[in-house]
Amino acid sequence: MNREPVIIAFCCNWCSYAVADLAGISRLQYPGSIRIIRVMCSGMVHPELVLQALNKGATGVIVVGCHLGECHYQKGNEMALSRAEILADTLEDLSIAAERFQLVWVSPSEPERLVAVFREMSERLGIGRAPGVEAPEAGQ
Repeated sequence: MNREPVIIAFCCNWCSYAVADLAGISRLQYPGSIRIIRVMCSGMVHPELVLQALNKGATGVIVVGCHLGECHYQKGNEMALSRAEILADTLEDLSIAAERFQLVWVSPSEPERLVAVFREMSERLGIGRAPGVEAPEAGQ
């Protein structure tokens, strides 16, 4: 059974989920492989949840939170950063490619940045190009 490639994006309710909504209102398009899951805070995304998504077939996982110092829960994004560091080691131990996980910060006024992050990850994982379009050579 062939599955469609999917990138799970855990988006903080206060910043990244709001900016994803703004991107939609602004008609900014991002790859259809992105599946947004709203969480109250990026700090609530436990490494086990990321591993479970990858083990269940997600091509990649992005955790998107508020910029450091701007968390609505004071230190939630700092917790997300600590968890991402632990997760990086765990992915290496499990021989899961590091590029399948990403942690990024966006503010509610950065819809273009969020869309760019979604596109970059899709392209990095080889799922953001149109069918029949080859990836550019390095340096192009």
